Amino acid sequence: MPGTNLTREEARTRAALLAVDAYEIELDLSSARAGGTFRSTTVVRFTAAEPGASTFIDLVAPAVTEIVLNGRALPLENFADSRIALPDLAAENELRVVADCAYTNTGEGLHRFVDPADGETYLYTQFEVPDARRVFANFEQPDLKAAFAFTVTAPAGWVVVSNSPTPEPVGDGDTRVWTFEPTPRMSTYVTALIAGPYVGVFDSYDNGAQHVPFGVYCRPSLREHLDADAIFAVTRQGFDYFQEKFDFPYPFAKYDQLFVPEFNAGAMENAGAVTFRDQYVFRSKVTDASYEARAATILHELAHMWFGDLVTMEWWNDLWLNESFATFAEVVCQAEAPGSKWPHSWTTFANQMKTWAYRQDQLPSTHPIMAEINDLEDVQVNFDGITYAKGASVLKQLVAYVGQDAFFQGVRAYFKRHAWGNTRLADLLGALEEASGRDLRAWSAAWLETAGINVLRPELSVAADGTIESFAVLQEAPALPAGARGAAVLRPHRIAVGLYELVDGKLVRTDRIELDVDGERTAVPQLAGRKRPAVLLLNDDDLSYAKVRLDADSLAVVTAHLGDFADSLPRALCWASAWDMTRDGELATRDYLALALSGLQRESDIGVVQSVQRQVKLALELYADPAWRETGLQRWAAAAEDALRAAPAGSDHQLAWARALAGAARTDDQLALLAGLLDGTAEIDGLAVDAELRWSLLGRLVATGRADEAAIDAELARDNTSSGQEHAATCRAARPTAEAKAEAWASVVDSDTLTNYVQDAVIAGFQQPDQRELLAAYTEKYFASVKQVWETRSHEISQQIIGGLYPAYAVSQATLDATDAWLATADPAPALRRQVVEARAGVERALRAQAADR
Repeated sequence: MPGTNLTREEARTRAALLAVDAYEIELDLSSARAGGTFRSTTVVRFTAAEPGASTFIDLVAPAVTEIVLNGRALPLENFADSRIALPDLAAENELRVVADCAYTNTGEGLHRFVDPADGETYLYTQFEVPDARRVFANFEQPDLKAAFAFTVTAPAGWVVVSNSPTPEPVGDGDTRVWTFEPTPRMSTYVTALIAGPYVGVFDSYDNGAQHVPFGVYCRPSLREHLDADAIFAVTRQGFDYFQEKFDFPYPFAKYDQLFVPEFNAGAMENAGAVTFRDQYVFRSKVTDASYEARAATILHELAHMWFGDLVTMEWWNDLWLNESFATFAEVVCQAEAPGSKWPHSWTTFANQMKTWAYRQDQLPSTHPIMAEINDLEDVQVNFDGITYAKGASVLKQLVAYVGQDAFFQGVRAYFKRHAWGNTRLADLLGALEEASGRDLRAWSAAWLETAGINVLRPELSVAADGTIESFAVLQEAPALPAGARGAAVLRPHRIAVGLYELVDGKLVRTDRIELDVDGERTAVPQLAGRKRPAVLLLNDDDLSYAKVRLDADSLAVVTAHLGDFADSLPRALCWASAWDMTRDGELATRDYLALALSGLQRESDIGVVQSVQRQVKLALELYADPAWRETGLQRWAAAAEDALRAAPAGSDHQLAWARALAGAARTDDQLALLAGLLDGTAEIDGLAVDAELRWSLLGRLVATGRADEAAIDAELARDNTSSGQEHAATCRAARPTAEAKAEAWASVVDSDTLTNYVQDAVIAGFQQPDQRELLAAYTEKYFASVKQVWETRSHEISQQIIGGLYPAYAVSQATLDATDAWLATADPAPALRRQVVEARAGVERALRAQAADR
């Protein structure tokens, strides 16, 4: 994507030259229903440290019609390569830019969506990382903060929301004008505008003299499903917890949460106007795990109001700190806030977020948490499992290291010292050092400036009478993946060792020893002379970030009793260890399947159940010996049907197993059951076959050739919503014919008209593991197309295609060879190379795991 990049050095130079005071932005959205372009007028006032110097302002737009700097019209040719050159600056400057900016259908800039349910147009902005420049001219870097005053012209009857409280619109006729008050000083990427005939529900947070208006918005077609009271309840919980822990009042005038269509991420922390993907407005039954995930996202974005919006990173190399802190904050709030519905949130974190981190940290693209971000292309591919999940894991380790009270004491000082400003990591570490009295330089060097995962193993000897003679924790630093930068290192770990015994059929913790692990071997003398327990669990309570292995006797007990741990967190840690061993080829896929079939029968945590279900399916499709794969898939499908029929009526487990069967059914009887559930001729007591489950059932029937395009059309007529259209696109691409695959490929690769969500849906349908033969012809086509896709599509769209259409199910040396040949000859941009190398690593890992399953 040439012409849209910005390097760190360019940003540093510009920040040293400029100080930005304020923006006045006028947007004319009166023709939004027709699409195309909109008029954007920006007036920005700023100072220059060196009068006579030159700089540039950022803008991505089809056309610029006016550039006036300090009363002097500049040539329109000054606009090139997404920049406007600004020569001969004065000490104090005023710039006016008038441009025709474009609506998008990619989820970047100002996204435009037409709801098939009502034919109305809905708009919202998404600016992180560098897309405010798609809507107004600005200095697009986080350390050039300013105040922003938006004036918006839009159709009468619309709702318009921004960072400042929504004013009463004025005007008559078909349009109205909203003039917003200036914001506090903030970065460009957290400004926002949401406009359209959205509907809202309102409340407030009142705490003594503090009054913060609340709003929750969605499209009218989702209003009946909007459980605003539940959203407000979680939000209040976060306000109470964060204001107490941060000792800093919520910094903005109001707090709106807007559920918007076709949103690429989970949510975005726009100051006072947070946007969420509207799949969080559940139109069909979901399990409690989905409500927990939504609550986590709500709390994550709320934490960003302080850490990210009030105090903002200077440059994107500290993106990890922004996201890691919000991730840590979301989990600790759910775990500790009075009245929380999810006090087991660390279990979910261990089972999902850390699994993501471990996977990311074993790719050739692994990097230190504090990554080197040289330009915007670097940061756009760095919203990964290291930035979010490993970073949060390491913050949890830091809290264990300095103590939670000292940690939050340091955070309070940090907010007070840097409110409305920009910071570097050193600013936070300095505040934590002052609060804790610990020198964190060595800790930072070991944990933040190196890549890779350590492995912790127990070393013990047991006497004939069953007492422990000696016990130690061994630490390993496996070599980084080929191609990764840096070297593996040992790290200091603050961990706990849990001792578990079988009591009345349950594995119960009988003791816990907390200690510091450093170097290759750390003795644990406290265990010497004690009776050996049934299970010795390293990293109990999940304090550190490391792979954990069990001794042989503990592994045997866990294998037989994994579902019998009385508490959910040690179960999750053992599930995660088993999955990690499967991915590493230390545990055969067929053995992981056996463990899952045994343990899931007694697993009560629905989030763990659904995670293991996904992992089993992935292992069978990618890591199983191909000669045994079908046997394993049949066992899994049969077990899913049995579990579905045995689950309590109407329970979360019943729904989870229904979805698992919908993804795995393969025999005639299983597929007939799916068809019967869909047409009503079969019933399972308590199972609600609602819109989302219907599409899951139909999708499997289509992919196996049991339902045709007429069935897809009929279901779409029944559910002609945006979600229905996306599901229909998936189903059409999943048809088991060469024609369907060609049509799907052409719609994604040869055309650029699909919206972000429909494109993603088509890719999901195209990649069917049971259709490997149909997909074989597309390996060559992928490598012939991928560079052009990168060079001609937006970041979000190209990333979907590059990752989604890679031949991941073609697990063979031939796929590795084709990838290597392309990497050697295509001269890809670094960000493109990274995405393809990551995809290649998945095939390489699958080959190793398949060998271990033979």
